[in-house]
Amino acid sequence: MSNPVGDPKTPKTPETPETPETPKKLRRTDVFHPPSSIVDQANVKDYETLYARSIADREGFWAEEAQRLSWYEPWTKVLDASHRPFFKWFTGAKTNIVLNAIDRHLKTPNRNKLAIIWEGEPGDLRTFSYHALNREVSKVANVLKAMGARRGEIVTIYMPQIPELVISMLACAKIGAVHSVVYGGFSVEALADRIQDAKSRILLTADGGFRRGASTSLKEIANAAMARSPSIEVCITVRRTGTECFMESDRDFWWHDLMAMPIASPRCETEVMDAEDPLFILYTSGTTGKPKGLVHTHGGYSVYTATTHRMVFDIKPDDRWWCAADPGWITGHSYIAYGPLINGTTIMMYEGAPNHPYPNRWWQMIEKYGVNILYTSPTAIRGLMRFGNSWSAKHDLSCLRLLGSVGEPINPEAWRWYHEVIGQGRCPIMDTWWQTETGGFMISPLPIMPLRPGSAAKPFFSIEAAVVDDSGRDVAPGEEGKLVIKAPWPGMARTIHGDPDRYVETYWKDYGAQGWYKAGDSARIDEDGYFWIIGRIDDVIKVSGYRLGTAEIESALVSHPRVAEAAAIGLPHELKGNAIHTFVILRHGEEPSPELASVLKDHVSHEMGPIARPESLTFVDALPKTRSGKIMRRVLKARALGQDTGDLSTLEES
Repeated sequence: MSNPVGDPKTPKTPETPETPETPKKLRRTDVFHPPSSIVDQANVKDYETLYARSIADREGFWAEEAQRLSWYEPWTKVLDASHRPFFKWFTGAKTNIVLNAIDRHLKTPNRNKLAIIWEGEPGDLRTFSYHALNREVSKVANVLKAMGARRGEIVTIYMPQIPELVISMLACAKIGAVHSVVYGGFSVEALADRIQDAKSRILLTADGGFRRGASTSLKEIANAAMARSPSIEVCITVRRTGTECFMESDRDFWWHDLMAMPIASPRCETEVMDAEDPLFILYTSGTTGKPKGLVHTHGGYSVYTATTHRMVFDIKPDDRWWCAADPGWITGHSYIAYGPLINGTTIMMYEGAPNHPYPNRWWQMIEKYGVNILYTSPTAIRGLMRFGNSWSAKHDLSCLRLLGSVGEPINPEAWRWYHEVIGQGRCPIMDTWWQTETGGFMISPLPIMPLRPGSAAKPFFSIEAAVVDDSGRDVAPGEEGKLVIKAPWPGMARTIHGDPDRYVETYWKDYGAQGWYKAGDSARIDEDGYFWIIGRIDDVIKVSGYRLGTAEIESALVSHPRVAEAAAIGLPHELKGNAIHTFVILRHGEEPSPELASVLKDHVSHEMGPIARPESLTFVDALPKTRSGKIMRRVLKARALGQDTGDLSTLEES
């Protein structure tokens, strides 16, 4: 999955490959039991009984959970599986995610409860009660309608981590528009590709944001992307940094100007939507290089994100929840913007880097705002761990009750540091496995479970997960296989935008006879039923929790006039999880040099964003290929790691 919080600019430490501990290496001391104070007050007290019931009566389980939410009209059927794999949930129901994320709270004491606490990197502070959040969302919704936004229209959002990003998402949902959030770290080509695929007419952006004391230039990037994307007619820009930027007449508008006009009324009716109407599109990298726009819907996604958030993180009414992700990724969609708001939780948001200006920035904010739950990535944990224990020791972290991990398998050493130093040995760690495609947690512990460092524990309720071989047979305990999900769930993506055939081909074809979802990850299950996620099977590189397609990186390199061919692989990195290593064949007459290597790395950064900048670039005369011309990246990876290259019978001229 793609859910990200680490910073690619964190200073490097010596690279040491890390491998998640397998069940065979576990010792009795590697099992951590939650304290009785948490178990006694948990929302869910018996996992095994409830899990068994959720499998025996999947539709009954989800009907019960759906009844916790508000609906304009009830469903006629919980699950419609008549057009597999295009499943539908809560068919016939009328709803809108904003009905549950905001509207219903306005009739309860939550109206005056803090919905969002936001701190900018320079230290500025803004807060929004649920009442104030409704006012701001309504104003933006009315402005969008004044700009001609229609129900079902896709609006692209490209912003730093500021409140206006979440407000924009909610405003789109409120009027029935579909939002497509593009991560603010992506560069011109990535933004333009996503605008073009969505055929967006409206772009919401900002002049920039703050990162490590410097301002970014988002509007400059947005201008270049719009030059490639003729569909954009309206661009609304938040003034965040005060950076000078070009504003085109009749296309570009300042956010603050529009919000001060009569069109920005603080009252706006929430559009009544069908449960299966699209809520958002979120793009994730694919091995073909063309990003996949995963479509999520109002009804099932609302139920699934709220349920998983409440149960896995044992949400209480007075919790202050900090998901330290960016709203531009699925983690931010599900567990900053939607799940927590549906549950009436107070959300913490922070704009900048975790160690700026000093490595105690996060711990300072946890103490200052009384954060109860921190949900972050192994990349961020490793990045802060390298600074030692003294920075966190300066702060009172006794307010923390639970910790969480997301984005990639967490190595046991980082798990233990997180548990012992940050959680002070008393905070269970919810190590969650899920994906953009799944919408929410799929495999995760609950706070009542014994925990094993490096394991995502057990499937969430109603989720039938298995580890199988290529023919679909279960592998033996401790053996590596392919992770599959055997039955549908409400939070699942419904299709790929504009390409239903690719949806079937990518996720459902391999185990079509069984009707199983292919996760694309390899995993093991130990003798006690605990899942150990190993990593991606396909050619997607996960850097600091971000999924980047090898084909996209290679395309960026080949777009340089001095490059003929390129290949990209991911190699283990102590902080990032994986780092990008590239191999380049230059055009005839071009000579390799360190200066050219630096130029090409910068070129990738320019085309795709800083997160995609290669760690290394090696000039080669040839690349290992199959006879059909496919680059054998596994051979490059094996050679780089000094491993056996395996069967080379399909290698060209082998």
